Amino acid sequence: MSIVVTGATGHLGRLVVEALLAADVPADGIAAVVRNTEKAADLVARGVELRVADYSAPETLKDAFRSGDRVLLVSGSEVGQRVAQHTAVIEAAKAAGVAQLAYTGVLGGPDADFDLAAEHKVTEQAILDSGLPYTFLRNGWYTENYTENLAPVLEHGAVVASAGEGRVAVATRADYAAAAAAVLTGEGHLNKAYELSGDTAWSFAEYAAEIARQTGKDITYNNVPAEAHLQILTGAGLPEQFAAILVDVDAAIARGRLALTTGDLARLAGRPTTPLAETLAEALKA
Repeated sequence: MSIVVTGATGHLGRLVVEALLAADVPADGIAAVVRNTEKAADLVARGVELRVADYSAPETLKDAFRSGDRVLLVSGSEVGQRVAQHTAVIEAAKAAGVAQLAYTGVLGGPDADFDLAAEHKVTEQAILDSGLPYTFLRNGWYTENYTENLAPVLEHGAVVASAGEGRVAVATRADYAAAAAAVLTGEGHLNKAYELSGDTAWSFAEYAAEIARQTGKDITYNNVPAEAHLQILTGAGLPEQFAAILVDVDAAIARGRLALTTGDLARLAGRPTTPLAETLAEALKA
């Protein structure tokens, strides 16, 4: 039996592997499912097993899992293709007889009413239909979605969004990774769903004020209509489909859909979630 992490060289998957190693899981008890072995060279050097597979190539997934494995399915990043990709993973996991299939979905699960949630909801239902023992890790928004995109904020002196006065309870990828590692190594998590989010929800005005405090610059929150926001994002070079998803997420934030603070994430991680100010400070140093 191994603990298997798919997408193990991605932003989240790699952090889950690191969290497992930090929790003293033996390296040879961890299997990393990757597409590119070169990107996983450091994991091999530490004794982690590699299993090469691609969500989009179902034939490669037949050897990705073993009977009794605990598997984390890190959701794919290719919006529009994820249902087929995830279904291929679910079918391979079922055929192998895995003991647990944990899935990184979206905060709110079946009640989430924004476009980005659609494929996650279909995936959760497919997992339920498979009959596999499951754990749903319904991740909220990542702090890094904002702190990794500070350049235009600092250049123009404004946080631009179309979220109104909505609040968002973000947490770092490392926070979510710690929760995933806890679920994969612990007991009592089968056939449960966890709503994961940061301990505190903040508004974009508060985010702008924190950037101003830490930089000494005049930073304001510029709330714009959705149509204008879409034009700004596409004008900055984002593909229209992706830009539209971001604008739709802002609308969900305005409706309070990403402000939920259940405490599930902190409980699973065994510590408070990382404060926004701390992550922002690290990003500003980079």
